[in-house]
Amino acid sequence: MKRHPLARKCLIAAATLSVAGAASAQEVRRTELGRQPVSGDASREIVMQLVEIPPGATSRRHVHNGEEAYYVIEGGLVQQGPGQEPKERPSGERGINTRGVPHAGYTVVGDRTVKILSVYVVDRGRPLQEAAE
Repeated sequence: MKRHPLARKCLIAAATLSVAGAASAQEVRRTELGRQPVSGDASREIVMQLVEIPPGATSRRHVHNGEEAYYVIEGGLVQQGPGQEPKERPSGERGINTRGVPHAGYTVVGDRTVKILSVYVVDRGRPLQEAAE
């Protein structure tokens, strides 16, 4: 059966959007909720973000140019690396990541998006995070 050229183009466009949608669904989403200078210290700023890591997405290993305080709003199942046992990143988990110390490096393997509220006190004018080696 021969298809109309317009129908074929529509099918190709739909397939492309479907693949693009699947790829973007596996990206870490960072929503900035606020930013302001630290009182009395113009060289640093406070940044608040909602970090959402959907199933299949990886929070790459990284460091910050300052401190990060975090609180897991909605937890999920994560895996540090291939062949390692998945573990729960529970709701209510909290902590502080210190300047320059590598952290993260996991993939969400369950069916829930991990949602984290992060507050950073970082050097103004520098990247919020940098890849860790």
